[in-house]
Amino acid sequence: MITQGDEYPIHQTPEPVQQVFTSDRNFYDRFFFNGCFREGEPYFAVAMGIYPNVGIIDCAFSAVAGGVQHCVRASRVLGAERMDTRVGPISIEILRPLQSMRVRVDHEAVKADLTFEARATAIEEPRFTRRAGPRLVMDMTRFTQHGGYSGRLTVAGKSYDAKPSRVWGARDRSWGVRGIGPQDPAGVPSSAMGQYYWLWSPANFEDVCTLWDVNENADGSRWHQFGAITRAEPGAPLDLSTGVEFSINYASGTRHAKSAEIILRGARAGESRIELKTLYNFYMQGIGYFHPKWGHGMYVGPDVSTYESFKTAEVDERDFFHQHIQAVCQAKMGSREGTGILEMALLGPHDRSGFKEFLDMHP
Repeated sequence: MITQGDEYPIHQTPEPVQQVFTSDRNFYDRFFFNGCFREGEPYFAVAMGIYPNVGIIDCAFSAVAGGVQHCVRASRVLGAERMDTRVGPISIEILRPLQSMRVRVDHEAVKADLTFEARATAIEEPRFTRRAGPRLVMDMTRFTQHGGYSGRLTVAGKSYDAKPSRVWGARDRSWGVRGIGPQDPAGVPSSAMGQYYWLWSPANFEDVCTLWDVNENADGSRWHQFGAITRAEPGAPLDLSTGVEFSINYASGTRHAKSAEIILRGARAGESRIELKTLYNFYMQGIGYFHPKWGHGMYVGPDVSTYESFKTAEVDERDFFHQHIQAVCQAKMGSREGTGILEMALLGPHDRSGFKEFLDMHP
């Protein structure tokens, strides 16, 4: 079927844009945004996913303020027009590609009209490819971009004015094949994805932006890693890291960080050390990750939305439901002070961390 997207010279196959290159049900196309007021809160994040081969689009906006995480989730049938990025009370609008995007939420408990403005060049990360036995379970591309926000956020009746010097964050765009919704029962069961160790950390400083991520196997070998530093100036060149290292100080009884140190080694910048100190955790189930009902690509109705809130101090951090987090952090790099997040999704054994089972915790 011909749609609005076909007006643009972006075709990659002989099919209309509505048809993606693969029939794999797990194909997805996602927007993600996060932002933090430099006072430490509120913190907010947005995830919108489009799943052409299962006919669903979903989105969630979640914010932490005053020790409470507020979550607005929505889902609808995708239809033919993939350029319609409205899901229930949430919408995303591309104002200027790779420069400016607008996120809006119109719900009685959470309202937002926030415009992301790029602080740095979009950074393409190496392609993610992962197999479970013979089956390809991850094959995706992603870019991350640092930015600031203008506009207003209202949470539980309290409003916060945003401007790019006050609210920093990052966004990413990713697309490809990655597990969504209920998984196919066909084939020989595989435990290859039972172990998953993922860390991702964008940080903003006044004059520079940093990005780092790593995937490790149980023995510490890496199947994905990346690091980069760039000036906080759109169009500035990247200093790609030739080596990345890290150390995590885990909070007792959890798989979450109290603090961390990231070391980036680049051809131009030399060695840079980024220290992260956790202020509090943002729980990614608030925007669909690991959620048993509102998980990405799950069918929950033709056009529905929901709201919930919970006190972050009452979260059971041993529960699988709460293992995927973004730790909201104070960031330091030499004399620079800024803000950052450390995203963590740690499942299964990891020798260096002392994890031996699927969900044992740090002592």
